[in-house]
Amino acid sequence: MPTRGTTNPNRLRRVDRWLVGTQADRLRHAADPVVVDLGYGESPVTTVELRSRLGAVRDDVEVVGIEIDPARVAAAGALAGPGLSFAVGGFELPLPDGRRPVVVRAFNVLRQYPVDEVAAAWRLVRDRLAPGGLLVDGTCDEIGRRATWVTVTRERGPVSLTLSLRLAGLSRPSDVAERLPKVLIHRNVPGQPVHEFLRALDDAWDRAAPVASFGARQRWTAAATALRERGVPLLDAPRRWRLGEVTVAWDAVAPR
Repeated sequence: MPTRGTTNPNRLRRVDRWLVGTQADRLRHAADPVVVDLGYGESPVTTVELRSRLGAVRDDVEVVGIEIDPARVAAAGALAGPGLSFAVGGFELPLPDGRRPVVVRAFNVLRQYPVDEVAAAWRLVRDRLAPGGLLVDGTCDEIGRRATWVTVTRERGPVSLTLSLRLAGLSRPSDVAERLPKVLIHRNVPGQPVHEFLRALDDAWDRAAPVASFGARQRWTAAATALRERGVPLLDAPRRWRLGEVTVAWDAVAPR
């Protein structure tokens, strides 16, 4: 269905930075480096930014912005050029000649759907991914200071949840709860794993308060370190934590 279309420049910088920093090898090794920006909204600015950022990893990457609204696609056509194109469509990913994308970024799309439609949308996209490809289904605030996303692979389905926050001025990590992906946002209630994870992250953040004098990055890193020491299956390392990120295995937050 058509999204509200709210788009601001640099809104998706956090997920783009994560793609460049953690998924570069996936893109470099792709036989056909096609990336889809699904449901880019009223303005294609974030699609243009995605092409620019991924171009630093592989200069022959092709980014296709897909929107269900033909008027939005027609308006974006003026920006098409080498490595950047636009097409009308949805989760079926209408790429020519049976091409399959190695990455699909779908941000602020599924949040507008009923939660019971998420699994079907994921399956539809997974069926169209290249071998080894992945879907990044996420949500962020209007200016990109708080973002979360689920990574869904073609072969395994959902594998992780990532939180990415602007640490300056952060009160509590669980403030990101209102930006959880659709599949989790209604599960942030007592007894559900994602709620337990956010409470544990809050607790670790509170306990790391003495480190705050060295800066918010050091406090966040200390909190993530404490979580790992408690046995929480974090999949990333301090290099990502210092950016305000933390990635946890899907099994630790999946709805019951």
